[in-house]
Amino acid sequence: MEKLILFVDDSPTMRSSVTFCLRNAGYRVTEAEDGVDGLDKLQSIKNEDQPLALIITDINMPRMDGITFITKVKETEFKFIPILVLSTESEESMIEQGRAAGASGWLLKPFQPEQLLWAVKKVVWPK
Repeated sequence: MEKLILFVDDSPTMRSSVTFCLRNAGYRVTEAEDGVDGLDKLQSIKNEDQPLALIITDINMPRMDGITFITKVKETEFKFIPILVLSTESEESMIEQGRAAGASGWLLKPFQPEQLLWAVKKVVWPK
């Protein structure tokens, strides 16, 4: 069974690129436009009783930023799902905020497909 990944990013181009990369590697992907949409998609995943393997999120998004999104996810039944950040943010203080909120890892945009897939495999397998 394909592992399901929730990808949260406000850029349609980035969602398309990452989704293409992940699907070509054999993952199923659900996309969300920002943190609010991400929480809605998590509710749908829960309602459909789909096993979620990973969340990947951007940081700078409208309505709800990635740090707030991560914090809110960690208050739900998805609190043990690993979360990778994929962002242009490279400030150490922002990375620390992400870690404190519960992020499992941090990747910088623009991403290299091999690097993204390596990070995904590291936190998703073997489960």
